[in-house]
Amino acid sequence: MSLRRRLAEFGFESNDDYTFQIDCLMRAEIAHLRTLHIAGESGRRKTALANALAQALDFPRILYHDFAQPEPAAAPIIITSSEDGTTGDGPQELPPTAFERAITEACAFSEGERVVLIVDQLQLADFHDQTRLFQFIQTRLWSTSAGSVKANAKQLLLVLISESVLYHPLAHCSYRIWADASGGRFDYRPDEFGLGLDARELFTAFAALFDALGSVPTSSEFRKLLIDALANARTAEHLRHCIFGWMEQIDRAQLFSPTLTPLVHEAVMAVNRYHGMDHIEIV
Repeated sequence: MSLRRRLAEFGFESNDDYTFQIDCLMRAEIAHLRTLHIAGESGRRKTALANALAQALDFPRILYHDFAQPEPAAAPIIITSSEDGTTGDGPQELPPTAFERAITEACAFSEGERVVLIVDQLQLADFHDQTRLFQFIQTRLWSTSAGSVKANAKQLLLVLISESVLYHPLAHCSYRIWADASGGRFDYRPDEFGLGLDARELFTAFAALFDALGSVPTSSEFRKLLIDALANARTAEHLRHCIFGWMEQIDRAQLFSPTLTPLVHEAVMAVNRYHGMDHIEIV
């Protein structure tokens, strides 16, 4: 089964097949920790891709840290040296943060199984945490006041997600892929949707329209759109509503713009001709 279909099974449907990119990352001979940077515009489902990718690649352990989540207040750890165990006036030490715990757990689990650690909303991380993360990638060693742990580079995959430009040293040691569910070209065939050769003109018209939009529906989106259009769309306005209704990634202003009217009109005429309906123009 292709990686694209596997990703769809786990909630990320895309027109892109990331097999080549992932093969490049996993086969690369690198001295540091294997790191994937998922880039893309805000709202383009980078987190969904990261989670689906981890499951599609059959990683048994998936860990997740989101810097957007507020850090819960925790009482400091009081260190004592008295024999009776009383606290006295010993020094106070802050407990590890959620980020530190996530790294520590990833290192520990990597000793016995394949692990993915997804670090999300990295643009909100303190600069100190970002520099420590870079050092961890380079050395595979993570140190806290409680001690040090080391990641198994053959077992651990680190995935970074940021809504702004990634800190340069992190970007430099990462392999970057682009998350865009609506990318690619419209290359669907009528037989894939249970239609015959008489639907070729219809698919050609849709291809021209989506090419001009710069956005292509995923397979399940187009299936729903096609059923709706064939059943209900008889005017350009109808077809526009069908497209906007079923496609998640679509520029509505562009779809309803006058510049796209000829292509929308041709697509709805192709729908009507497929039904055997004549187009009568009253002048």
